[in-house]
Amino acid sequence: MSDWIDIAALDDVPQRGARVVKTLAGCVAVFRTATDEVYALNNSCPHKGGPLAEGIVHGDKVTCPLHNWVFSLETGQAQGADDGRVETYPATVENGRILLDKAALNRRSAA
Repeated sequence: MSDWIDIAALDDVPQRGARVVKTLAGCVAVFRTATDEVYALNNSCPHKGGPLAEGIVHGDKVTCPLHNWVFSLETGQAQGADDGRVETYPATVENGRILLDKAALNRRSAA
């Protein structure tokens, strides 16, 4: 069974927007879609390190603000880019709160 960390109220993240959560190993971007699904990805684009939390959320994708690379929020895979992928982390909403998987974040910190 997963151990979840409560990071924010769902309403703290605007629809089609993101917030950054700081960890010991760097920043995680938490995204909310127009249909209130939440996703967590590494905040740094593998291309040039662009801050994905500042990108444009459209459907279940985010576009990097620096060079327009498009990433799947679900898989972290870049669309149409060579070897482009960002790490994803389990996220869920429970009782109006966004939760992140503590074990996945700890694995990230240990890497």
